[in-house]
Amino acid sequence: MQAYLFLTPALVLLVLFSFWPVGFGSFLAFTDFSLVKETHWVGLDNFRYIFDNEMFLTGMKNSVLFLLIVPFIQIGAITLAVLVNNQLHGIRFFRAAYYVPVVTTVSVVGIMWGFMFHEHGTLNYILLKIHAVNAPVGWLSDDAIAIFAIMFVTLWRGLGWYMVMYLAGLQSIPAEMQEAAILDGANRWQRFWKITVPMLYPTIMVCTIMSVLAALKAYQEVDVLTQGGPMNSTFTALYYAYDQGLKHLKLPRGLAASLVVSLFCIAIAMLCLRYLKPKHR
Repeated sequence: MQAYLFLTPALVLLVLFSFWPVGFGSFLAFTDFSLVKETHWVGLDNFRYIFDNEMFLTGMKNSVLFLLIVPFIQIGAITLAVLVNNQLHGIRFFRAAYYVPVVTTVSVVGIMWGFMFHEHGTLNYILLKIHAVNAPVGWLSDDAIAIFAIMFVTLWRGLGWYMVMYLAGLQSIPAEMQEAAILDGANRWQRFWKITVPMLYPTIMVCTIMSVLAALKAYQEVDVLTQGGPMNSTFTALYYAYDQGLKHLKLPRGLAASLVVSLFCIAIAMLCLRYLKPKHR
């Protein structure tokens, strides 16, 4: 009984601020809810609208496109974790430095990378100086490459977060296993693939799933860098939900888009759990 009493406050907060908003929002996605009109049940009308809308389809395509950065984030994070796991002088500085992008506010990230990606910004200045390009590149103004520029910023922000998780996983591996492998004549590469990776697999699975879900829900970088432009080329599914629900005050359509994204994320997470789950022989 005492355990239930301790759990009750947290459960109440979850019901009030998670379960109830999700449930009520899902219900409103099937209505024509408005602050000034009477609400009516419209069934699947909002879902038909968003699936007939080119901007939402572009958003879904871009959200799926964001999955391309997941392998790069995970490989990069593991590499950084292995590097900062060494006991070197000043290694704590490097650990903190790699984690700085994670705690940097989105507004600061937007200002910094907006300046870097500007046609007359730092990146184009360097590329022009080394004669890598003949004219300034419109990183955020060219509809063909703007989405990839935003994906790079997402990768930059995510590396430090997953690095810390992999670092914790590396430090939980018993040192005796590495020492035994050294005595058996295993080199560094063999120890990494035969000991480190298998022992790190649960962390890899969790980080991969988290990274996949974060990629599908990409929103913040789009909002601060391009607001969906140019020519709606950087719309993601979640940004479309925000655009409809809060910018254009079409809340049911925004909620319908959010519900589709949520169901899609659940389906992808279930696939990841099924195919990434360790198989015990």
